[in-house]
Amino acid sequence: MGKPTGFMDYNREDAEAFSVKERIQNYNEFHTPLSKKDQEKQGARCMECGVPFCQAGMQIGNAFSGCPLNNLIPEWNDLIFKGCWEQAYNRLKITNNFPEFTSRVCPALCEKACTCGANGDAVTVRANEYGIIENAYEQGLAEANPPKVRTGKKIAIIGSGPSGLAAADQLNQRGHSVTVFERSDRVGGLLMYGIPNMKLEKEVIDRKISIMKEEGVEFKTGVNVGKDVKAKKLLDEYDRVILCCGASNPRDIKVKGREAKGIYFAVDFLKSTTKALLDNGLKDGTYISAKGKNVMVIGGGDTGNDCVGTSIRHGAKSVLQLEMMPKLPDKRTADNPWPQWPRVCKTDYGQEEAIEVFGHDPRVYQTTVKEFISDDKGNLKGAVLVKLKPEKDEKTGRLMMKEVEGSEYTVDVELVLIAAGFLGSESYVTKAFGVEVNARTNVATAEGSHATNVKNVFTAGDMHRGQSLVVWAIREGRDVAKEVDLSLIGYTNL
Repeated sequence: MGKPTGFMDYNREDAEAFSVKERIQNYNEFHTPLSKKDQEKQGARCMECGVPFCQAGMQIGNAFSGCPLNNLIPEWNDLIFKGCWEQAYNRLKITNNFPEFTSRVCPALCEKACTCGANGDAVTVRANEYGIIENAYEQGLAEANPPKVRTGKKIAIIGSGPSGLAAADQLNQRGHSVTVFERSDRVGGLLMYGIPNMKLEKEVIDRKISIMKEEGVEFKTGVNVGKDVKAKKLLDEYDRVILCCGASNPRDIKVKGREAKGIYFAVDFLKSTTKALLDNGLKDGTYISAKGKNVMVIGGGDTGNDCVGTSIRHGAKSVLQLEMMPKLPDKRTADNPWPQWPRVCKTDYGQEEAIEVFGHDPRVYQTTVKEFISDDKGNLKGAVLVKLKPEKDEKTGRLMMKEVEGSEYTVDVELVLIAAGFLGSESYVTKAFGVEVNARTNVATAEGSHATNVKNVFTAGDMHRGQSLVVWAIREGRDVAKEVDLSLIGYTNL
Protein backbone atom coordinates (compact mmCIF):
# COMPACT_ATOMS: atom_id res chain seq x y z
CA MET A 1 0.00 0.00 0.00
CA GLY A 2 1.88 3.00 -1.31
CA LYS A 3 -0.12 5.78 0.36
CA PRO A 4 -1.89 4.81 3.59
CA THR A 5 -3.68 8.17 3.79
CA GLY A 6 -4.68 8.31 0.11
CA PHE A 7 -8.39 7.85 0.80
CA MET A 8 -8.21 10.89 3.11
CA ASP A 9 -5.90 13.02 0.97
CA TYR A 10 -7.83 12.76 -2.31
CA ASN A 11 -11.52 13.11 -3.09
CA ARG A 12 -13.19 10.76 -5.52
CA GLU A 13 -13.02 12.08 -9.08
CA ASP A 14 -14.54 10.19 -11.99
CA ALA A 15 -14.66 10.62 -15.74
CA GLU A 16 -16.82 13.66 -16.47
CA ALA A 17 -19.92 13.17 -18.61
CA PHE A 18 -20.71 15.48 -21.52
CA SER A 19 -23.74 17.72 -21.06
CA VAL A 20 -27.09 16.19 -21.99
CA LYS A 21 -27.59 18.76 -24.74
CA GLU A 22 -24.26 17.76 -26.31
CA ARG A 23 -24.40 14.00 -25.94
CA ILE A 24 -27.92 13.39 -27.28
CA GLN A 25 -26.82 14.78 -30.64
CA ASN A 26 -24.99 11.53 -31.44
CA TYR A 27 -24.56 7.89 -30.39
CA ASN A 28 -20.98 8.11 -29.12
CA GLU A 29 -19.59 7.35 -25.67
CA PHE A 30 -19.89 10.52 -23.64
CA HIS A 31 -17.31 10.60 -20.84
CA THR A 32 -13.95 12.37 -20.76
CA PRO A 33 -11.41 10.10 -18.98
CA LEU A 34 -9.17 11.54 -16.31
CA SER A 35 -5.54 12.30 -17.12
CA LYS A 36 -2.96 9.68 -16.17
CA LYS A 37 -1.76 11.84 -13.28
CA ASP A 38 -5.27 12.27 -11.88
CA GLN A 39 -6.03 8.57 -12.36
CA GLU A 40 -2.93 7.71 -10.33
CA LYS A 41 -4.32 9.79 -7.48
CA GLN A 42 -7.53 7.81 -7.66
CA GLY A 43 -5.46 4.63 -7.39
CA ALA A 44 -3.96 6.04 -4.20
CA ARG A 45 -7.44 6.15 -2.63
CA CYS A 46 -7.53 2.34 -2.46
CA MET A 47 -6.97 1.27 1.16
CA GLU A 48 -5.74 -2.24 0.29
CA CYS A 49 -7.91 -3.34 3.19
CA GLY A 50 -7.39 -6.58 5.09
CA VAL A 51 -10.65 -7.98 3.71
CA PRO A 52 -11.07 -6.59 0.17
CA PHE A 53 -14.78 -7.13 -0.42
CA CYS A 54 -14.32 -5.39 -3.80
CA GLN A 55 -12.77 -8.55 -5.27
CA ALA A 56 -14.65 -11.12 -3.19
CA GLY A 57 -17.44 -12.06 -5.61
CA MET A 58 -19.39 -13.74 -2.83
CA GLN A 59 -23.05 -13.96 -1.97
CA ILE A 60 -24.12 -11.81 0.96
CA GLY A 61 -27.82 -11.88 1.69
CA ASN A 62 -29.82 -12.31 -1.51
CA ALA A 63 -27.25 -10.81 -3.88
CA PHE A 64 -23.60 -11.05 -4.82
CA SER A 65 -21.12 -8.55 -3.48
CA GLY A 66 -17.86 -7.64 -5.19
CA CYS A 67 -16.33 -8.63 -8.52
CA PRO A 68 -17.45 -12.02 -9.95
CA LEU A 69 -14.07 -12.25 -11.74
CA ASN A 70 -12.16 -11.79 -8.47
CA ASN A 71 -10.11 -9.05 -10.11
CA LEU A 72 -6.96 -8.25 -8.12
CA ILE A 73 -8.23 -4.74 -7.50
CA PRO A 74 -6.07 -3.54 -4.57
CA GLU A 75 -2.95 -4.75 -6.39
CA TRP A 76 -3.52 -2.88 -9.62
CA ASN A 77 -4.85 0.20 -7.84
CA ASP A 78 -1.55 0.39 -5.95
CA LEU A 79 0.43 -0.20 -9.14
CA ILE A 80 -1.18 2.68 -11.04
CA PHE A 81 -0.67 4.95 -8.02
CA LYS A 82 3.04 4.13 -8.33
CA GLY A 83 2.95 4.74 -12.09
CA CYS A 84 3.55 1.05 -12.91
CA TRP A 85 0.93 0.89 -15.65
CA GLU A 86 2.36 -2.11 -17.50
CA GLN A 87 2.49 -4.20 -14.32
CA ALA A 88 -1.05 -3.09 -13.52
CA TYR A 89 -2.17 -4.38 -16.93
CA ASN A 90 -0.41 -7.69 -16.33
CA ARG A 91 -2.29 -8.12 -13.05
CA LEU A 92 -5.60 -7.11 -14.62
CA LYS A 93 -5.41 -9.54 -17.55
CA ILE A 94 -4.81 -12.48 -15.18
CA THR A 95 -8.49 -12.43 -14.19
CA ASN A 96 -10.29 -10.45 -16.91
CA ASN A 97 -10.19 -11.22 -20.64
CA PHE A 98 -12.09 -8.09 -21.60
CA PRO A 99 -11.52 -5.09 -19.32
CA GLU A 100 -12.25 -2.87 -22.35
CA PHE A 101 -15.86 -4.13 -22.09
CA THR A 102 -16.37 -4.32 -18.32
CA SER A 103 -14.83 -0.88 -17.70
CA ARG A 104 -17.59 0.54 -19.88
CA VAL A 105 -20.71 -1.52 -19.20
CA CYS A 106 -20.31 -3.22 -15.81
CA PRO A 107 -22.42 -1.70 -12.99
CA ALA A 108 -19.27 -1.95 -10.83
CA LEU A 109 -20.21 -4.44 -8.16
CA CYS A 110 -16.67 -3.87 -6.91
CA GLU A 111 -17.34 -0.24 -6.07
CA LYS A 112 -20.56 -1.04 -4.22
CA ALA A 113 -18.50 -3.33 -1.94
CA CYS A 114 -15.55 -0.92 -1.55
CA THR A 115 -14.59 -0.27 2.08
CA CYS A 116 -14.20 3.44 1.33
CA GLY A 117 -17.86 3.41 0.33
CA ALA A 118 -18.96 2.24 3.78
CA ASN A 119 -18.58 5.76 5.19
CA GLY A 120 -17.74 7.88 2.15
CA ASP A 121 -17.07 7.66 -1.57
CA ALA A 122 -15.91 4.38 -3.09
CA VAL A 123 -12.69 4.10 -5.08
CA THR A 124 -13.16 4.69 -8.84
CA VAL A 125 -12.39 1.04 -9.61
CA ARG A 126 -14.14 0.96 -12.99
CA ALA A 127 -12.45 4.15 -14.18
CA ASN A 128 -9.06 2.83 -13.00
CA GLU A 129 -9.69 -0.36 -14.97
CA TYR A 130 -10.56 1.73 -18.03
CA GLY A 131 -7.34 3.70 -17.63
CA ILE A 132 -5.26 0.52 -17.39
CA ILE A 133 -6.67 -1.17 -20.50
CA GLU A 134 -6.73 1.94 -22.68
CA ASN A 135 -3.13 2.74 -21.71
CA ALA A 136 -2.23 -0.86 -22.59
CA TYR A 137 -3.61 -0.38 -26.11
CA GLU A 138 -1.87 2.99 -26.50
CA GLN A 139 1.47 1.52 -25.41
CA GLY A 140 1.19 -1.65 -27.53
CA LEU A 141 0.90 -3.91 -24.50
CA ALA A 142 -2.42 -5.46 -25.57
CA GLU A 143 -1.32 -6.61 -29.01
CA ALA A 144 -1.79 -10.19 -30.26
CA ASN A 145 0.12 -12.97 -28.50
CA PRO A 146 -0.64 -16.28 -30.29
CA PRO A 147 0.05 -19.57 -28.49
CA LYS A 148 3.38 -21.11 -29.51
CA VAL A 149 2.14 -24.72 -29.40
CA ARG A 150 -1.13 -26.25 -30.62
CA THR A 151 -2.72 -29.30 -28.98
CA GLY A 152 -4.53 -30.60 -32.07
CA LYS A 153 -7.88 -30.42 -30.25
CA LYS A 154 -10.81 -28.65 -31.93
CA ILE A 155 -13.57 -26.79 -30.10
CA ALA A 156 -16.78 -25.26 -31.50
CA ILE A 157 -18.37 -22.41 -29.57
CA ILE A 158 -21.94 -21.46 -30.47
CA GLY A 159 -22.53 -17.78 -29.77
CA SER A 160 -20.10 -14.86 -29.70
CA GLY A 161 -21.40 -12.96 -26.70
CA PRO A 162 -19.17 -12.29 -23.68
CA SER A 163 -19.29 -15.89 -22.39
CA GLY A 164 -18.48 -17.39 -25.80
CA LEU A 165 -15.66 -14.91 -26.38
CA ALA A 166 -14.17 -15.53 -22.92
CA ALA A 167 -14.24 -19.30 -23.44
CA ALA A 168 -12.71 -18.88 -26.90
CA ASP A 169 -9.94 -16.62 -25.62
CA GLN A 170 -9.01 -18.95 -22.76
CA LEU A 171 -9.06 -22.16 -24.79
CA ASN A 172 -7.17 -20.60 -27.68
CA GLN A 173 -4.42 -19.39 -25.35
CA ARG A 174 -4.20 -22.95 -24.04
CA GLY A 175 -3.35 -24.07 -27.58
CA HIS A 176 -6.65 -25.60 -28.69
CA SER A 177 -8.11 -24.67 -32.09
CA VAL A 178 -11.31 -22.70 -31.53
CA THR A 179 -14.08 -21.84 -34.00
CA VAL A 180 -16.85 -19.45 -32.90
CA PHE A 181 -20.20 -19.61 -34.71
CA GLU A 182 -22.41 -16.51 -34.66
CA ARG A 183 -25.85 -16.36 -36.30
CA SER A 184 -25.77 -12.58 -36.69
CA ASP A 185 -23.77 -10.65 -39.26
CA ARG A 186 -21.31 -9.29 -36.69
CA VAL A 187 -19.39 -10.81 -33.79
CA GLY A 188 -20.26 -9.79 -30.23
CA GLY A 189 -23.75 -11.03 -29.44
CA LEU A 190 -25.22 -8.93 -26.63
CA LEU A 191 -22.17 -6.67 -26.69
CA MET A 192 -22.71 -5.79 -30.35
CA TYR A 193 -26.47 -5.49 -30.68
CA GLY A 194 -27.89 -5.51 -27.14
CA ILE A 195 -25.85 -2.62 -25.69
CA PRO A 196 -26.11 0.81 -27.37
CA ASN A 197 -23.12 2.63 -28.79
CA MET A 198 -23.38 5.29 -26.09
CA LYS A 199 -22.23 2.70 -23.54
CA LEU A 200 -19.96 0.61 -25.76
CA GLU A 201 -18.77 1.89 -29.13
CA LYS A 202 -18.52 -1.02 -31.53
CA GLU A 203 -14.98 -0.14 -32.58
CA VAL A 204 -13.95 -1.30 -29.11
CA ILE A 205 -15.37 -4.77 -29.83
CA ASP A 206 -13.85 -4.90 -33.32
CA ARG A 207 -10.45 -3.94 -31.90
CA LYS A 208 -10.45 -6.94 -29.56
CA ILE A 209 -11.89 -9.35 -32.13
CA SER A 210 -9.11 -8.42 -34.56
CA ILE A 211 -6.54 -9.37 -31.91
CA MET A 212 -8.29 -12.67 -31.21
CA LYS A 213 -8.26 -13.45 -34.93
CA GLU A 214 -4.53 -12.72 -35.05
CA GLU A 215 -4.10 -15.11 -32.15
CA GLY A 216 -5.81 -17.89 -34.09
CA VAL A 217 -9.50 -17.84 -33.13
CA GLU A 218 -11.74 -18.44 -36.18
CA PHE A 219 -15.09 -16.64 -36.39
CA LYS A 220 -17.95 -17.70 -38.66
CA THR A 221 -20.78 -15.15 -38.83
CA GLY A 222 -24.20 -15.58 -40.42
CA VAL A 223 -24.29 -19.24 -39.35
CA ASN A 224 -27.35 -20.25 -37.36
CA VAL A 225 -26.41 -23.54 -35.71
CA GLY A 226 -29.45 -25.76 -35.35
CA LYS A 227 -30.86 -24.45 -38.61
CA ASP A 228 -28.06 -23.74 -41.12
CA VAL A 229 -25.71 -26.31 -39.60
CA LYS A 230 -26.79 -29.57 -37.99
CA ALA A 231 -25.70 -30.30 -34.42
CA LYS A 232 -24.49 -33.77 -35.44
CA LYS A 233 -22.06 -32.27 -37.96
CA LEU A 234 -20.40 -30.19 -35.24
CA LEU A 235 -20.30 -33.10 -32.80
CA ASP A 236 -18.63 -35.22 -35.48
CA GLU A 237 -16.07 -32.58 -36.50
CA TYR A 238 -15.13 -31.09 -33.12
CA ASP A 239 -13.81 -32.63 -29.91
CA ARG A 240 -16.01 -30.42 -27.75
CA VAL A 241 -18.98 -28.07 -28.30
CA ILE A 242 -19.84 -25.19 -25.98
CA LEU A 243 -23.32 -23.61 -26.15
CA CYS A 244 -23.18 -19.88 -25.33
CA CYS A 245 -26.36 -18.72 -27.07
CA GLY A 246 -27.66 -16.40 -24.36
CA ALA A 247 -31.10 -16.02 -22.83
CA SER A 248 -32.78 -15.04 -26.06
CA ASN A 249 -36.51 -15.36 -25.34
CA PRO A 250 -37.91 -11.92 -24.42
CA ARG A 251 -40.73 -11.87 -21.88
CA ASP A 252 -43.96 -10.68 -23.53
CA ILE A 253 -46.85 -8.53 -22.27
CA LYS A 254 -50.05 -10.46 -22.94
CA VAL A 255 -52.94 -8.02 -22.69
CA LYS A 256 -55.86 -7.01 -24.89
CA GLY A 257 -54.73 -5.22 -28.06
CA ARG A 258 -51.21 -6.71 -28.04
CA GLU A 259 -51.44 -7.28 -31.83
CA ALA A 260 -51.43 -3.53 -32.54
CA LYS A 261 -48.72 -2.26 -34.92
CA GLY A 262 -46.05 -0.31 -33.08
CA ILE A 263 -45.27 -2.72 -30.23
CA TYR A 264 -41.75 -4.17 -30.22
CA PHE A 265 -39.39 -6.02 -27.94
CA ALA A 266 -36.62 -3.76 -26.63
CA VAL A 267 -33.89 -6.03 -28.00
CA ASP A 268 -35.29 -5.69 -31.54
CA PHE A 269 -35.54 -1.91 -31.20
CA LEU A 270 -31.98 -1.54 -29.91
CA LYS A 271 -30.56 -3.94 -32.50
CA SER A 272 -32.28 -2.13 -35.35
CA THR A 273 -30.72 1.18 -34.26
CA THR A 274 -27.19 -0.20 -33.84
CA LYS A 275 -27.33 -2.17 -37.09
CA ALA A 276 -28.58 0.83 -39.09
CA LEU A 277 -25.96 3.03 -37.41
CA LEU A 278 -23.19 0.65 -38.49
CA ASP A 279 -24.63 -0.22 -41.92
CA ASN A 280 -25.74 3.16 -43.24
CA GLY A 281 -25.36 5.90 -40.63
CA LEU A 282 -28.96 5.52 -39.43
CA LYS A 283 -30.72 6.09 -42.74
CA ASP A 284 -34.48 6.58 -42.34
CA GLY A 285 -36.57 3.51 -42.93
CA THR A 286 -33.87 1.02 -41.95
CA TYR A 287 -34.63 0.94 -38.22
CA ILE A 288 -37.52 1.16 -35.76
CA SER A 289 -37.80 4.90 -35.24
CA ALA A 290 -39.12 6.80 -32.23
CA LYS A 291 -38.91 10.17 -34.00
CA GLY A 292 -41.92 12.38 -33.24
CA LYS A 293 -43.69 9.62 -31.31
CA ASN A 294 -45.02 9.23 -27.81
CA VAL A 295 -42.93 6.32 -26.56
CA MET A 296 -43.72 3.96 -23.70
CA VAL A 297 -41.01 1.69 -22.31
CA ILE A 298 -42.23 -1.25 -20.23
CA GLY A 299 -39.52 -2.25 -17.77
CA GLY A 300 -37.21 -0.37 -15.46
CA GLY A 301 -33.89 -2.18 -15.81
CA ASP A 302 -30.75 -1.37 -17.80
CA THR A 303 -32.40 -2.34 -21.09
CA GLY A 304 -35.37 -0.10 -20.38
CA ASN A 305 -33.00 2.78 -19.62
CA ASP A 306 -31.16 2.13 -22.90
CA CYS A 307 -34.48 2.37 -24.74
CA VAL A 308 -35.16 5.73 -23.08
CA GLY A 309 -31.74 7.12 -24.09
CA THR A 310 -32.03 5.77 -27.64
CA SER A 311 -35.58 7.14 -28.09
CA ILE A 312 -34.41 10.60 -27.01
CA ARG A 313 -31.61 10.47 -29.60
CA HIS A 314 -34.18 9.50 -32.25
CA GLY A 315 -36.17 12.64 -31.41
CA ALA A 316 -39.14 11.16 -29.50
CA LYS A 317 -42.04 13.47 -28.69
CA SER A 318 -42.27 12.06 -25.16
CA VAL A 319 -41.02 9.05 -23.19
CA LEU A 320 -42.85 7.20 -20.44
CA GLN A 321 -41.21 4.33 -18.54
CA LEU A 322 -43.36 1.90 -16.56
CA GLU A 323 -42.12 0.08 -13.46
CA MET A 324 -44.39 -2.50 -11.79
CA MET A 325 -42.60 -2.40 -8.44
CA PRO A 326 -42.53 0.45 -5.89
CA LYS A 327 -39.73 3.00 -6.10
CA LEU A 328 -36.64 1.87 -4.21
CA PRO A 329 -35.31 4.09 -1.41
CA ASP A 330 -32.76 6.76 -2.30
CA LYS A 331 -30.37 5.53 0.42
CA ARG A 332 -29.57 2.16 1.97
CA THR A 333 -32.03 0.96 4.55
CA ALA A 334 -31.07 -0.71 7.84
CA ASP A 335 -31.76 -4.18 6.43
CA ASN A 336 -29.44 -3.56 3.45
CA PRO A 337 -26.06 -2.75 5.03
CA TRP A 338 -22.68 -2.46 3.31
CA PRO A 339 -21.12 -4.53 1.71
CA GLN A 340 -24.38 -5.95 0.33
CA TRP A 341 -25.42 -4.77 -3.12
CA PRO A 342 -27.31 -1.51 -2.44
CA ARG A 343 -31.03 -1.83 -3.21
CA VAL A 344 -31.49 1.86 -3.91
CA CYS A 345 -33.07 3.94 -6.66
CA LYS A 346 -30.63 4.57 -9.50
CA THR A 347 -31.12 7.32 -12.04
CA ASP A 348 -29.19 6.24 -15.13
CA TYR A 349 -28.06 8.19 -18.18
CA GLY A 350 -31.31 7.74 -20.15
CA GLN A 351 -33.46 8.92 -17.27
CA GLU A 352 -31.09 11.86 -16.66
CA GLU A 353 -31.51 12.84 -20.30
CA ALA A 354 -35.31 12.52 -20.17
CA ILE A 355 -35.45 14.72 -17.06
CA GLU A 356 -33.51 17.49 -18.82
CA VAL A 357 -35.23 17.15 -22.21
CA PHE A 358 -38.83 16.73 -20.99
CA GLY A 359 -38.58 18.32 -17.55
CA HIS A 360 -39.55 15.28 -15.48
CA ASP A 361 -38.49 11.74 -14.60
CA PRO A 362 -39.92 9.34 -17.22
CA ARG A 363 -40.52 6.60 -14.65
CA VAL A 364 -43.98 5.83 -13.32
CA TYR A 365 -43.94 3.27 -10.50
CA GLN A 366 -46.45 0.61 -9.48
CA THR A 367 -48.09 0.79 -12.89
CA THR A 368 -48.69 -1.63 -15.73
CA VAL A 369 -50.56 -1.89 -19.05
CA LYS A 370 -54.12 -3.20 -19.01
CA GLU A 371 -54.94 -2.69 -22.68
CA PHE A 372 -53.42 -1.38 -25.92
CA ILE A 373 -55.62 0.78 -28.15
CA SER A 374 -55.27 0.90 -31.94
CA ASP A 375 -56.86 2.98 -34.70
CA ASP A 376 -58.98 1.61 -37.53
CA LYS A 377 -55.82 0.64 -39.44
CA GLY A 378 -54.42 -1.40 -36.55
CA ASN A 379 -51.79 1.18 -35.59
CA LEU A 380 -51.12 1.73 -31.90
CA LYS A 381 -52.52 5.03 -30.64
CA GLY A 382 -52.88 4.62 -26.89
CA ALA A 383 -52.74 2.42 -23.83
CA VAL A 384 -54.88 1.92 -20.75
CA LEU A 385 -52.68 1.86 -17.64
CA VAL A 386 -53.58 0.71 -14.16
CA LYS A 387 -51.98 1.36 -10.79
CA LEU A 388 -50.71 -1.53 -8.67
CA LYS A 389 -50.34 -2.11 -4.96
CA PRO A 390 -48.28 -4.73 -3.09
CA GLU A 391 -50.23 -7.48 -1.31
CA LYS A 392 -48.98 -10.63 0.37
CA ASP A 393 -50.19 -13.87 -1.20
CA GLU A 394 -51.97 -15.90 1.48
CA LYS A 395 -50.75 -19.27 0.14
CA THR A 396 -47.11 -18.54 -0.65
CA GLY A 397 -46.45 -15.54 1.59
CA ARG A 398 -44.84 -13.75 -1.38
CA LEU A 399 -45.48 -10.09 -2.09
CA MET A 400 -47.60 -9.75 -5.23
CA MET A 401 -48.53 -6.63 -7.19
CA LYS A 402 -52.34 -6.36 -7.49
CA GLU A 403 -54.40 -3.92 -9.54
CA VAL A 404 -55.96 -0.98 -7.72
CA GLU A 405 -59.65 -1.02 -8.62
CA GLY A 406 -60.79 2.10 -10.46
CA SER A 407 -57.25 3.42 -11.03
CA GLU A 408 -57.23 2.99 -14.83
CA TYR A 409 -56.25 5.91 -17.04
CA THR A 410 -55.39 6.30 -20.73
CA VAL A 411 -52.24 7.72 -22.34
CA ASP A 412 -51.37 8.54 -25.94
CA VAL A 413 -48.64 6.27 -27.29
CA GLU A 414 -47.53 5.30 -30.79
CA LEU A 415 -44.50 3.18 -29.92
CA VAL A 416 -44.21 0.60 -27.13
CA LEU A 417 -40.91 -1.07 -26.24
CA ILE A 418 -41.14 -4.16 -24.05
CA ALA A 419 -38.07 -4.43 -21.80
CA ALA A 420 -39.44 -6.96 -19.32
CA GLY A 421 -36.45 -9.31 -19.29
CA PHE A 422 -35.79 -12.71 -20.83
CA LEU A 423 -37.15 -16.18 -20.13
CA GLY A 424 -34.27 -18.43 -21.17
CA SER A 425 -32.69 -20.30 -24.07
CA GLU A 426 -34.28 -20.82 -27.46
CA SER A 427 -35.73 -24.29 -27.92
CA TYR A 428 -34.50 -24.93 -31.46
CA VAL A 429 -30.90 -24.92 -30.24
CA THR A 430 -31.45 -27.03 -27.13
CA LYS A 431 -33.55 -29.54 -29.10
CA ALA A 432 -30.97 -29.72 -31.89
CA PHE A 433 -28.31 -30.85 -29.41
CA GLY A 434 -30.68 -32.80 -27.20
CA VAL A 435 -29.62 -31.01 -24.03
CA GLU A 436 -31.91 -30.94 -21.02
CA VAL A 437 -33.31 -27.66 -19.72
CA ASN A 438 -34.60 -26.69 -16.29
CA ALA A 439 -37.91 -25.09 -15.32
CA ARG A 440 -36.61 -21.70 -16.44
CA THR A 441 -35.55 -23.20 -19.81
CA ASN A 442 -31.88 -22.61 -18.99
CA VAL A 443 -29.63 -25.50 -20.02
CA ALA A 444 -29.45 -27.92 -17.08
CA THR A 445 -26.15 -29.04 -15.56
CA ALA A 446 -25.02 -30.42 -12.24
CA GLU A 447 -24.33 -27.73 -9.65
CA GLY A 448 -20.87 -26.25 -10.13
CA SER A 449 -20.49 -27.84 -13.57
CA HIS A 450 -20.98 -26.70 -17.17
CA ALA A 451 -21.28 -30.19 -18.68
CA THR A 452 -24.71 -31.00 -20.15
CA ASN A 453 -26.39 -34.40 -20.28
CA VAL A 454 -24.98 -34.85 -23.82
CA LYS A 455 -21.44 -36.18 -24.11
CA ASN A 456 -18.85 -33.51 -25.08
CA VAL A 457 -21.43 -30.69 -24.99
CA PHE A 458 -20.98 -27.89 -22.44
CA THR A 459 -22.77 -24.61 -21.80
CA ALA A 460 -22.06 -21.19 -20.29
CA GLY A 461 -23.35 -17.66 -19.90
CA ASP A 462 -26.97 -16.54 -19.81
CA MET A 463 -28.00 -19.79 -21.51
CA HIS A 464 -26.75 -21.55 -18.38
CA ARG A 465 -27.40 -19.16 -15.48
CA GLY A 466 -30.21 -17.03 -16.93
CA GLN A 467 -30.21 -13.33 -17.78
CA SER A 468 -27.31 -11.66 -16.01
CA LEU A 469 -24.43 -9.19 -16.31
CA VAL A 470 -21.59 -9.12 -18.84
CA VAL A 471 -19.09 -9.66 -16.03
CA TRP A 472 -20.91 -12.85 -14.97
CA ALA A 473 -20.94 -14.05 -18.59
CA ILE A 474 -17.16 -13.61 -18.75
CA ARG A 475 -16.80 -15.57 -15.51
CA GLU A 476 -18.98 -18.33 -16.92
CA GLY A 477 -16.86 -18.42 -20.10
CA ARG A 478 -13.66 -18.72 -18.10
CA ASP A 479 -15.10 -21.46 -15.92
CA VAL A 480 -16.40 -23.56 -18.82
CA ALA A 481 -13.03 -23.20 -20.58
CA LYS A 482 -11.30 -24.65 -17.52
CA GLU A 483 -13.74 -27.57 -17.41
CA VAL A 484 -13.41 -28.27 -21.14
CA ASP A 485 -9.63 -28.08 -20.99
CA LEU A 486 -9.58 -30.56 -18.11
CA SER A 487 -11.81 -32.96 -20.04
CA LEU A 488 -9.52 -32.76 -23.09
CA ILE A 489 -6.08 -32.92 -21.51
CA GLY A 490 -6.63 -34.50 -18.11
CA TYR A 491 -5.33 -31.46 -16.24
CA THR A 492 -5.64 -27.71 -16.65
CA ASN A 493 -3.62 -24.60 -15.90
CA LEU A 494 -6.43 -22.22 -16.77
